[in-house]
Amino acid sequence: MSTRTFRITVRGAFDGLTSEQHAELVARAPEHDMLRAEFTAEGHLTYDIAARPFFTFRFLESGEKEEDILDAGARAELAAEAWLAERGYGFKNITSQSQDLSLAPLGKRGRRAAAAALSTG
Repeated sequence: MSTRTFRITVRGAFDGLTSEQHAELVARAPEHDMLRAEFTAEGHLTYDIAARPFFTFRFLESGEKEEDILDAGARAELAAEAWLAERGYGFKNITSQSQDLSLAPLGKRGRRAAAAALSTG
């Protein structure tokens, strides 16, 4: 059985932040900039709190069956909530979207690489 890679995006909004928490998030914003967004096992947080109260966590998980994506999504939501709760940040409207990369359509470059692998194999 092959390993599947899942990308999970967890979105939500900060809620009820104190002025100190808001200032802390503004100060740490450069390390959570959208231009640095990546999918990681521990989850990568991005936000632009100066513009709007929304945040996004990006998680990278794996599983062996297609159904494993459901558990991966639930774990990602719990991990995002735990990260926020540990820091005392209020939040609301947590949602997630999961993608099984083994089912994702290949782009032009991916199709060329797959065709080349077939012709040499």
